[in-house]
Amino acid sequence: MNHVRRPASPDMLAALESRRSVSAAALGAPGPDADETARLLAIAARVPDHAMLVPWRFILIEGEARGRVGALLADAYRAGNPQMAPDKREKFAGIMSRLFPAPLAVVVVSRPAPGTMIPDFEQELSAGAVCMNLLTGAKAMGFHAIWVTGWAATHGEARRILGLGEGERVAGIVHVGTAAEEPGERPRPDLAALTTRWAPPG
Repeated sequence: MNHVRRPASPDMLAALESRRSVSAAALGAPGPDADETARLLAIAARVPDHAMLVPWRFILIEGEARGRVGALLADAYRAGNPQMAPDKREKFAGIMSRLFPAPLAVVVVSRPAPGTMIPDFEQELSAGAVCMNLLTGAKAMGFHAIWVTGWAATHGEARRILGLGEGERVAGIVHVGTAAEEPGERPRPDLAALTTRWAPPG
């Protein structure tokens, strides 16, 4: 059998080699339009998915919804931390109110299918792969992005505000927009120190 190998794409490789996250606070307009968002989600969905269970879904936060969700999260933070010093509580509530500065936020919801032979862990990894595809897809489309979690992804009331149901968790909140300038590089792992080649045990 003859195997067909496509030639390497220098542009694609360069995009993968230079991708890095940008703080959500540094992401502004322009963001993806409706067609670009649809294409980005289609890219995100092309992930390994054992048994084709689709153990994830998307919640989009954009436009005026960003401020409305932020206000609800800020109120939830205040209500959930009555013992905190007022100035500190207001500081963190303010952070919640400004949680969605980028033009688009994609909440990737992990929802492992029950009663299957596929372990939940594998299904959760598929949701994580969706988040990574959103990052690389955004890069390929000329946008910047970051994958975050934090209080809004784990607190029960915050998860309810975001729209999660029973048995669902936030795999990531991926903010997408455009940075004023390209981010600088950061230190990367020593791959030689992290890589071994298998040998028989003993």
